[in-house]
Order: sequence, then structure tokens, then C-alpha cells
Amino acid sequence: MKQLFTLTLFLLTLTAFAQKPCEYSANVNDSIGTYKVTNEYLISEKYFGGTFNYVFFSLAQTDGLPTLNLQLIQKSKDFIKANCFDKNSKVFLQLENGKIVTLIHIDRESCGTLIHDDKGFDNRINTGIFMFMKENFEELKKSPVAIMRIKYLTTTEDYIVKRELTSELNGKVYNPNTYFMENIRCVE
Repeated sequence: MKQLFTLTLFLLTLTAFAQKPCEYSANVNDSIGTYKVTNEYLISEKYFGGTFNYVFFSLAQTDGLPTLNLQLIQKSKDFIKANCFDKNSKVFLQLENGKIVTLIHIDRESCGTLIHDDKGFDNRINTGIFMFMKENFEELKKSPVAIMRIKYLTTTEDYIVKRELTSELNGKVYNPNTYFMENIRCVE
């Protein structure tokens, strides 16, 4: 009986700590170099006054350098203000353990693309690539994210990072606060 209990406890522990395999939307290894990027993951979803805002993350590794791809999608029938990324843009992640992790934007200005759809909505899509700082990369593996601040060219926006998010967009359940804890190993 004691052996059965020990075996059951071992299997439950193994299942609880098992890591899901990494899923990539691109995984290229050729004579030019290597590039792999994880699937996009919904981090924030807001709907207010007829305007939809979505923030997606994906992690990339280019020739051994890990980066965060942040995609901001805005959808509205009203005017959409452009939030531009520039060389001074940053993403600040306040972890639940109180530490703050800073990611620095690459030196390329981007204000996104405005697309008008057939339903009368304007859609602005903007993507920024952010680099991890070596000294705080390890912190993202240890603690969930509580708050995210994005510093754009002319403004700053704060986001509360939820433990669980059920998307109105596709009905899927996401766990944004543990995104890095679960996925950063995919680009190490």
C-alpha cells in the first residue's frame, strides 16, 4: 500500500511539473543563420466605447539572441491614434516578487499600418521588437508578471496582466501572467 501511494504521488508530481513542448510559427536553420519564433499569445484584450485593443507576445531567437515580439492591434470605427515605437521605447514588466524587468526596443521607428476593412473598421497593427537585458533575463523564469508598462514615442500605457484571460476574440483561455515562466525556455 505504501508503494502504491508513493508511486501515485510521484506520477502526480511528474505531471504537475511537466513542461509542454515548444510550438514555433517559424523555425529556420540555414547557411545564413538560425531563426525561430513561438506562436503569438494574447496578453491583453480591452474593449471600450467601440474600440478593441489587443496585445500579443511571441518570443524569437535570431542567431542565439532572444527577443520579444510585441504586436499591438487596435480596431475602431473612430479615429485611432498611432502609438509609435522608437529607439527610446521600452517595456517594463513588474513581477509579483516586486522586481522590475526592462526590455529595450531595437533602433527602428515603427508606427504600424492602418488598414480599412469592409465593415467600416479601421485596424492599426504595430509590431515592436524588444531585447532582454542580460541581468534580468533569469528573473522572468522565477516570478509571474503583475503589471506591464509600454513606453511609446509620445505616451505610456499600463496594463494589468491577468492570471487568466478568456478571450472574447476566440473564446480561448490564456494565462498571461505566467507567459515568460512557461515559454522563455523556448528561445534560450
